Amino acid sequence: MLDKKNFYINGQWTKPNSSEEIKVIDPATEENCAVISLGNQKDVDAAVGAAKKAFETWAFSSKEERISLLEKLYELYKKRWADIAEAITMEMGAPKDFSTKLQAGTGAAHIKSFIRYLKNFEFEKPLGEHAPNQRILYEPKGVCTLITPWNWPMNQVCLKVIPALASGCTMILKPSELAPLSSMILAELIDEVKFPAGVFNLVNGDGATTGNALTAHPDVNMISFTGSTRAGALISQNAAKDFKRVSLELGGKGANIIFKDADPEAIERGALRCFRNSGQSCNAPTRMLVEKSMYNEAVEILKKYAENFEVGDPKKEGEHIGPVISETQYNKIQTLIQKGIDEGAKLVAGGVGKPDGLEKGYFVKPTVFVDVNNNMEVARTEIFGPVLSVMPFENEEEAIKIANDTPYGLTNYIQTQDPEKVKRVARKLRSGMVDVNGAGIAVDAPFGGYKHSGIGREAGELGLEEFLEVKAVGGWN
Repeated sequence: MLDKKNFYINGQWTKPNSSEEIKVIDPATEENCAVISLGNQKDVDAAVGAAKKAFETWAFSSKEERISLLEKLYELYKKRWADIAEAITMEMGAPKDFSTKLQAGTGAAHIKSFIRYLKNFEFEKPLGEHAPNQRILYEPKGVCTLITPWNWPMNQVCLKVIPALASGCTMILKPSELAPLSSMILAELIDEVKFPAGVFNLVNGDGATTGNALTAHPDVNMISFTGSTRAGALISQNAAKDFKRVSLELGGKGANIIFKDADPEAIERGALRCFRNSGQSCNAPTRMLVEKSMYNEAVEILKKYAENFEVGDPKKEGEHIGPVISETQYNKIQTLIQKGIDEGAKLVAGGVGKPDGLEKGYFVKPTVFVDVNNNMEVARTEIFGPVLSVMPFENEEEAIKIANDTPYGLTNYIQTQDPEKVKRVARKLRSGMVDVNGAGIAVDAPFGGYKHSGIGREAGELGLEEFLEVKAVGGWN
């Protein structure tokens, strides 16, 4: 049985140097479900040292070798799919069906997608017909620190680990200390595949000690981080000292623009996307902008929808949401809901406190504020809970202005049956992604944002290129 206190360093599970430990809490029961160690500087040095040594040969491995190993990993992942889903349900409270289909499912989808892109990627190509002796080489960036969040654990881990492996980088993964268990299963799979020792390393820990040691380490060449904007700024400061490459996927406060010609399901679909995963998605449409001619109707639909939206035990089957990740997160959400009430937003569903019958666990009521203005804190802060802010708009120009009036720029949403309006509005929205009429963003589409939502892109070809340096060579005959 896997000892969850151990780290995976240099191709083997090893006991940490650190004696400091932390409990992993099941957010549905508020009870301990595992104990992990928190890595210290010596643990980080060991992992980085192993990655640095492995890079000397792994950087020059053939594309065919990397494809073969990733294909084996994909087959093993499918065999452990249910175990991964169960771990995610336990560590972060995602309901069983949602955890199986989407949480674990996105990890598998990314592995499959990156294999396809790796097969077609040219690591050496001519500059052009005009310069026959000029070559462009794509080479791995080196030793990478990968720091991932708790809200979509396998999705975010596979968006980093798989392209890093595919590109020829070596890495140290630090998953969130709140939800590390699914990542440890992935480490078991990588070990079973027999990637060369030191290529992949896993060190558990917190941000202040382990994360800081990893991002400041002089032998780390790249940092890929997903998490809060505040932490992203601190990591950027660490990286700037020796010009590490940085890729950041940070917060969001997406606007969902509902025009009067939206399809009949648009309002409920928007609320579902806000509440899904208990509101713990950086790309959630948490600001709903509704054209005034249908505003009152939309408010009634949302009130009824939220009041009937089920919150319950994540271990049972069905369509519902579970708890939020922790007591700290629960308290933050409660404070922001109360702030919305104090600022004068009209509460039509949900509110402070836990749903009826759920006194244990970090469960939050699906909450809807209406008559919100964009200066209120509930409209400006990433709440990261099932809280929707609704506001009216007069016309297309005002909707765009409200949508863009935010420090974030990750994902915005448009609901209209007018294809020309879609093109006009999508062009003017300052965000890395725009979802139209519930079409969704493809698994291999570039994921990332503008402004405070981050730097760089994940998934697909651009996600692979994030881990590659570009070298120009003249006189290549």
